[in-house]
Amino acid sequence: MSDSALTDNLQVQSFDHITLVVKDLEASRKFYVDFLGMDHVPRPAFTFDGHWFQIGNQQIHLILEHDQSGRAGNANPEQNTRTHHFAFQVDDAKQAYAKAVEQGIPIVSPPKSRPDGATQTFLNDPDGHIIELCSLS
Repeated sequence: MSDSALTDNLQVQSFDHITLVVKDLEASRKFYVDFLGMDHVPRPAFTFDGHWFQIGNQQIHLILEHDQSGRAGNANPEQNTRTHHFAFQVDDAKQAYAKAVEQGIPIVSPPKSRPDGATQTFLNDPDGHIIELCSLS
C-alpha cells in the first residue's frame, strides 16, 4: 500500500485528550486545577469515578483506580526527563518551578534550557506522572 493511500484513509485532525488513572481524585483535582490552573469541566455519567479538565481545545481525563482500570501512576520507576512524560506550555517555567517548590510538589528536574532556547522543568503529579512545564524563555 502506498503512503498516499494510507493518508487518504485516515488523517488525525487534532489532539483530543490524555487519560490518567489516579488514586486520589481530590489530590489530583488540586494539582490540575489549583496548581496548573486548568478548568474542571462536566463529565458524562460513566459507571466509574473521574474528573475532566480543559486546556484550550484539549482535555485531561482522570479515572479513579478501580478493579477494571489500569494501575494508577507512572509504571516506569525511572524519574528522569527522558522517559514517559507529557508537557504543558506555561508563561514562565522558572516561575512554575518556584511555585512547585513552594507548594512541596515533587521535582524531577529543575529549570534548564532546551537546545531550541525554551526553558523546561519537570515535576510529578500526585500519582508520579512526569509532567514537563516549558516556556519560550
